[in-house]
Amino acid sequence: MKVLVVGSGGREHALCWAIAKSSKLSKLFCAPGNAGIAEVAECVAIGGEDIDALVTFAKDNAIDLVVVGPEAPLVLGLVDKLEEAGIRAFGPSAAASVLEGSKGFMKDMCAKAGVPTAAYGRFTEAEAAKSFIRENGAPIVVKTDGLAAGKGVIICQTVGEAEKAVDDMMGDKIFGDAGNEIVVEDFLEGEECSFFALIDGERALPLAAAQDHKAAYDGDKGPNTGGMGAYSPTPIATPEICDKIMETAITPLIKTMAKEGCPYKGVLFCGLMVKDGVPTVLEYNIRFGDPECQVLMMRWKSDVLEALDAAAQGKLDDIQLDWHDETAMVVVMAAQGYPGSYEKGTEIKNINQANTIENAFVFHAGTKADDGKILATGGRVLGVTGRGQTVREAQATTYKAVDAIDWEKGFCRRDIGWRAVAREDQK
Repeated sequence: MKVLVVGSGGREHALCWAIAKSSKLSKLFCAPGNAGIAEVAECVAIGGEDIDALVTFAKDNAIDLVVVGPEAPLVLGLVDKLEEAGIRAFGPSAAASVLEGSKGFMKDMCAKAGVPTAAYGRFTEAEAAKSFIRENGAPIVVKTDGLAAGKGVIICQTVGEAEKAVDDMMGDKIFGDAGNEIVVEDFLEGEECSFFALIDGERALPLAAAQDHKAAYDGDKGPNTGGMGAYSPTPIATPEICDKIMETAITPLIKTMAKEGCPYKGVLFCGLMVKDGVPTVLEYNIRFGDPECQVLMMRWKSDVLEALDAAAQGKLDDIQLDWHDETAMVVVMAAQGYPGSYEKGTEIKNINQANTIENAFVFHAGTKADDGKILATGGRVLGVTGRGQTVREAQATTYKAVDAIDWEKGFCRRDIGWRAVAREDQK
C-alpha cells in the first residue's frame, strides 16, 4: 500500500514510525512532516490544511490510504474530499468531525445518546453565560465552543474568575472565533484519563487508556499546555472501568451518530473523569491525542496500518489487536517559555544517542533539519518515549533518554507518571 500521513507533530511521527513497520506498506509519504518523520517517510511540502493540494497529491501518486493526524483538516472536510476522489481515508467526515469542532454539538450528542457527562449550558451572549454562572456557582468550567488548539478550557474556582473567562473568550477573543459561542459546565471531581477506540462507522474496537499531564511544570503547576507527557496503561482505568467506558461512552455515541446521519470512522479519543470507579465524559476528540499517540504506538504490537485501513473500510470485525504488556511513557521536551513566547531555531544535539538506549525512542514534533543540525521550530519539540515492565522502569528509561539529549534552550517536567509511581510504591 502507498500511504500518506497528514500532519507535522509528534503524533504524526509516532504514526509514521508505526506504519513504517507494516508488511503491507510499499511507500510512505507525510505532508508536511518534520525532521524525525523524514527518517521513515518521504516528506512533502504541503500544509495540513491545504485540502485541495493534499487531494491532488493523493490522486497523482495513487495513494491507497490517507491517515489524517490533526483535527483541523478533518473539520475542514479533507476525508470527504478524498473519498469524493475515490481515495480511502482514516478519519471522520466533516459532519462527524463537529464532535470536536463544536463542544456544544458534542454535549448535545451526549444528551441524545444518554452518555454520562457534566450538566452544561450553551451561550452566544456573554450576559446569559454570566447569569448561568451566578446561578450555578463555582468551581465551574468555561470552554470555547470551537477549536482552540487544546487550550480553550478554563477551570474557574470563583464566580469572578468564570465571568472574566467569559469576557476573555467572548469579548477579548483570546481564542479568536473559537469563542463566538461558549459552553459552561459543572466542574467534575476525580482523576482524568483518556480512552481510545477505533471506529468503522458501526463498530468500535477498544484500544487502550492513557493519562496525560497538561500543566507546564512539576506538581501539576503552571499554565495549561497541549500536554507535557503521558503514560499507558494507567492504573485508574482498570479492565472493569474500560468495559464501562465502552458500554456507556463509546458504543451509545457511535450508534447515535450513525442514527443522526453522521456515522463516525477513525479513532475516537474520549477524555474522562473517573471518581469512585465511575467514568464521566469530559470531551471527545476526533484524532489520536498528542502526546498519548506516542505511548499507544510504543505499546501497539500488531500491524497498525492493517487496523487503520480496516477502520477506513468498515471492516473492524476482521481485526485482532496485540499489545506489549509493558508500560510506555513519553516526556515532552519543550522550548523555554512555552506555552508563552519562546525562541525558535535553537539547536538540539545527541538525539541519536538517546535513540540507542534500549526500549527508548525520540519522536520529533517541532523540528527541522538544517545542514546536518536539528533545530527547534515549535513549542513542544520532542516526545522522548520509553517502555518498561513497571511505570517506574518506564520512567527511568524515558528520563535516561531525556538526559542523553543536549538542548540548552529546552525544558521538561521531571515527574511524568507520578500518580502511577506512587500507586506502585504503595503495593
